[in-house]
Amino acid sequence: MKKSSLIIKSIAIIFLLLLVIQLFDTDKNISATPSENAIEKHYQVSSHVQGLLKTSCYDCHSNNTAYPWYSNIQPVKWWLADHVNSGKRHLNFDEFNTYTKERKLKKLDEVAETVKEGEMPLSSYTIIHHNAKLSSTDKSEIEKWVVQVKKEIRSSILFCYDKNIQ
Repeated sequence: MKKSSLIIKSIAIIFLLLLVIQLFDTDKNISATPSENAIEKHYQVSSHVQGLLKTSCYDCHSNNTAYPWYSNIQPVKWWLADHVNSGKRHLNFDEFNTYTKERKLKKLDEVAETVKEGEMPLSSYTIIHHNAKLSSTDKSEIEKWVVQVKKEIRSSILFCYDKNIQ
């Protein structure tokens, strides 16, 4: 068999495999209704910070992902689904109020730290989603918001403690 014939057959097989995998679908991370456990339903979130979270965090850390056109092509669709599921396992702003108070505080510390260090949003995300990049002012706003929400959580812990004493 000629070398060029083998190359053509190999390309044809790869092309067919790419076509076949298009038939395998994954569920999309799109919720029909807003979650009652969403962070903004239980804690103060300014419209500015809400906008930052929505633009820079929610595609991977909420129950609603805004999918780009290329998310309909396998194997990208599988990769994105895995990436979003992993992000939601680490932190889901739409399920935030289901967390224990200790976990809420820990997750907020992680938000502040990863944003401050530039670890979030991921560079692989901001390459394509330029508007998701956080300026130093944006990072500072998120850090201030984290401090405020942590105070709200701690005061609710103290309130529950005081209530049980009486």
